[in-house]
Amino acid sequence: MTDETAQQRRYKSFEDTHQMLIEQAVGLIADRGIDALSLSALARAAGVNRTTIYYHFTDRDALVAAVKLWSSQQIVAAFRPELPRQARIDYVTRFVLDNPAIMSLWIEDFIAPGDIRASYPHWDALVSGIGTSLAVAFPDEPIDAEVYCVMLLTSALIGPRVFRHRVAPDLDTEATIARFRQEQQRVLRRDGIADD
Repeated sequence: MTDETAQQRRYKSFEDTHQMLIEQAVGLIADRGIDALSLSALARAAGVNRTTIYYHFTDRDALVAAVKLWSSQQIVAAFRPELPRQARIDYVTRFVLDNPAIMSLWIEDFIAPGDIRASYPHWDALVSGIGTSLAVAFPDEPIDAEVYCVMLLTSALIGPRVFRHRVAPDLDTEATIARFRQEQQRVLRRDGIADD
């Protein structure tokens, strides 16, 4: 490590260092799996001492929780309404395919007991928006927007991995993304949620 690198590291803000540590942890999980993640392994990978790690994470559970929060933020970023629907579908599908170990953590958290808003803070807005769209499209049918939203999220977050591993393991990522985009848009159009 050069003197300049050491000096830059020394003057990083808490937030910058915290983010760098989470990204390093994500890399460790991607390379070696969740079982290989430890505070010591993170310190080695990040090139910092263990005291720095403990300053940011009290224990391994806190580190794993931070990685889960990071993954949730990545998923939530894809559902920003200002993004075109195609970009949202592509982003989520690519993230799911490119981050299998992180998605396994997120899915484990997603199906665990507790309030979904802890993993997906925009849940209420999603249910409200979908409920409104479905009520307009199907005015004579009772619609359970919460169940519909669970089905949407489950297919978006688990479907691409099942497809890649069990249905079309030889298909490249871009072709998989294109196929998921086509079918998700078709379903949303069919259900009156999208007109594009």
